[in-house]
Amino acid sequence: MASLGMPAFPPPDPRTALSRHPLEPAARSWLADAEARIAARPAAVRALFPAARRHCGRARLDAHWTADEAARAVLLTALPLTGGPLATELAGLFRHGDPAEQRAVLRALPLLDASTEAGGEPLADLALPLVREALRGNDSHVIEAALGPYGAARLPDAEYRQAVLKCVFQEIPLDRIAGLDFRADAELARMLADFVRERVAAGRDVPHDIWPVVRAHPARAALVEGLTAETRAAVPERREAAVRALKELQ
Repeated sequence: MASLGMPAFPPPDPRTALSRHPLEPAARSWLADAEARIAARPAAVRALFPAARRHCGRARLDAHWTADEAARAVLLTALPLTGGPLATELAGLFRHGDPAEQRAVLRALPLLDASTEAGGEPLADLALPLVREALRGNDSHVIEAALGPYGAARLPDAEYRQAVLKCVFQEIPLDRIAGLDFRADAELARMLADFVRERVAAGRDVPHDIWPVVRAHPARAALVEGLTAETRAAVPERREAAVRALKELQ
């Protein structure tokens, strides 16, 4: 379970994104018909979900949604399923889908989690296997989607920290990870401080976006001491990298 006392992350609404960037009439008609068909027969989602890009396009709507992702999320919210049956249907769509379809499933999870809490069996942690599967891969866009509001709220602390570290290694900007302001802790700061030491020892620069996490926790003092020692290293690249890192850390 996620840490107790964590705030709920409001899920971005795909319908709002679509309303601000209206679909063509034919696409709107297709989406409305597809919703009705899924509501009447849930298994219809298996054919309609992959077809959303063909009918709705892939234009960028906002920072979170493309047109096909938003349309697919709308289709998923039309499913008259909750709990285990919903999680099973999502798993099938995810595992048989291409990366764009997988992103759409992951981005829709907070919507589905919120919608089932009010009535029926909640989704709760039942979709965490999909988040974990995404995090084991190397597609940076799928990993980013996995660390949206659902993953941020429900991944156990140790797994969340490892996921953040993977993002750092894959150069995924940390401002795209949900919940970091709430879930960053001393242990994550220590892990990132170790990463800083490794980069400096290799004479390499450190990504700018990890410094706020490191500065805010006790790992900072020990890191300053270690980096100060590195400024006296025999290798020029290490000395220069340490000086740059100390400037960022202050």
